[in-house]
Amino acid sequence: MSNLVFLPIFIPLFFGALLVFFNKKQKATVNISFLVVLLNFGVSIFLSYHVFSTGPLTLETGGWKAPYGIILVADKLSVIMILAVNVIALTAAIFALSSVTEKMIEHYFYPLFFLLIAGVSGAFLTGDLFNLFVFFEVLLMASYGLIIIGGSKHQFRESVKYILLNLFSSILFVTTVAFLYSVTGTVNMAQLGERVGQVEQQGILTGIGILLFIVFATKGALFPLYFWLPKSYIVPSPIVSALFGALLTKVGVYSMLRVFTLIFSHKLELTHTFFIWIATLTMIIGVIGALSTSNVKLIIAYNIMPAIGFMLLGIGTFSAESLAGTIYYLVHDMAIKAALFFLAGLLVWHAGTSNLKKMGGYIKTAPLMGWMFFIAALILAGIPPFSGFIGKYLLLRGAMDEGHYIAAGVGLLSSLLILFSVIRIFIGAFWGELKEEPKQSVRTSGLAASAVLIAISILLGVGAEWFYPYVQAAADSLIDPQIYIDYVLKE
Repeated sequence: MSNLVFLPIFIPLFFGALLVFFNKKQKATVNISFLVVLLNFGVSIFLSYHVFSTGPLTLETGGWKAPYGIILVADKLSVIMILAVNVIALTAAIFALSSVTEKMIEHYFYPLFFLLIAGVSGAFLTGDLFNLFVFFEVLLMASYGLIIIGGSKHQFRESVKYILLNLFSSILFVTTVAFLYSVTGTVNMAQLGERVGQVEQQGILTGIGILLFIVFATKGALFPLYFWLPKSYIVPSPIVSALFGALLTKVGVYSMLRVFTLIFSHKLELTHTFFIWIATLTMIIGVIGALSTSNVKLIIAYNIMPAIGFMLLGIGTFSAESLAGTIYYLVHDMAIKAALFFLAGLLVWHAGTSNLKKMGGYIKTAPLMGWMFFIAALILAGIPPFSGFIGKYLLLRGAMDEGHYIAAGVGLLSSLLILFSVIRIFIGAFWGELKEEPKQSVRTSGLAASAVLIAISILLGVGAEWFYPYVQAAADSLIDPQIYIDYVLKE
C-alpha cells in the first residue's frame, strides 16, 4: 500500500512526458489530459481516505530505510494538500476546454501543466529537504515554460524577472541545505527534527533557519521579497495565472509550515516573533497594492499577499488553533484564488480590456459571471459563513490569545480593505450603464470551473463542523512533531 504515495507524482509525470509526443494531435491531447486529471483526483481521494482512516504512509524508495534513502511521506497535512492540488487541477482542466488555444497545445501546455502538478505534489510528499529542493526545481521548470506560452513582449519581460529571482532563491536553498547537512549530518526532515536540539551550535542553526525562511519567503512572496509576483502572475493566460496563484506561493507556505514546526522550533521567541511582524507588513503592502491599481487581474494578484500574511501569522503564533487556521485558510485560499483568476480572465476576455475604468454595465450581458464575482469577493474577504471566515476566525483568535493584538488588528483592517478592493471590480465592471459592447461571449466551461471552486469554498464554510476535525488532526501532528518523527524513523 505504501506505493500509493508515489502515484500523485508518477501519474502526472508519466502522462506529461507521454503527451509531449501528442502536441499535434490536439483532440487526443485534451481527452487524455482530462482522463488523467480525473484519475489523479480519484487517487488523491483514496490516499486521503486511507491516511485518515489507518494512519500515515511512508514509501522508502529502493528499499533503503529512513533516514538513509529517499522517502515520501503521506501524513494528514500532506494528503490535505494533495487533495486540494488535484481539485485545482480538475477545475483547471475544465477551464482549459474553452480557453487553451491550439497554439498553446502545440507549445506543450499540457505536458508543462502535468509537470507542474507533479512538482507541487512531490514538494508536499517529500520527507527530506534536498528532495524538497528538487521538487521546487521541477515545478519551477514547468512554470518557466508556462509563463512564456503566448510569446508576448510583456511575458518575456516579466519572465526574466521571475526566472532570475527564482534562480537566486534556488542557489540559496541548495547552499543552505548543504550548511544544514554539515552541522547535523542529515537532510531527512524527521531526523533533523531529532538532531537540531542536540546541536551545540544553536546560533548557527538559527542562522540556517533564517536563510531557509528567506528562500521560502521568496517563493511565497512575503514582504519585502514580493516585488516579482504581481505582474509576473498577470501576463500569462488566465489558466496559467490561476495555477500560479493557487499553487506556487502555497508551496512556499507549506514549506514554512513543515520546516518551522518540525525542525526549527527551538527558538520560538526569535524566529516566530519575526514571522509575526513580516506577516503584518505583508498584509499591509498587499492591500495597498490591490487598492492602488485599476487593472482587474493585478487587483487579484496583489490580494495573494495579504492571504500569505494571514497564513504566516498562524505559523508565527504557533498554537494548535492558529496552525489549524493556517491549514484551513491555505485550502480556502487555493480554491478562491483560482476561482477569482478564472473569473478575472473571463471578464477581461468579455470586456476586451483589463482596465476597470473602461468597464461597466456587464451585469446586463453576463449576469451569472457578475454574481459569481460578488460571492467570490465575499468569500475572499472572510464574510461569514464562507470558508474565509472560518480560517480568519481561527487565525485572529489564536493571535489575540497569544497577545499579538497589533497583528490581529491589522488582519481585521486588511480584511475590510480586501473586500473593498475586490467588490469595486463588481461595482465598476458590472454595475451602471453599459460603456462598451462586450468583445466576446462568456465561456461556459470557464464559468463551470469557477462555480465548482466557489461551491467548494461555500461548503468549506457552511460545513466547517464536518471538515474542521480533519484539519485540527493535521494541526495537532504539527504541534507535536514527535508523532511525525516516530512514524518516519520507526524500526
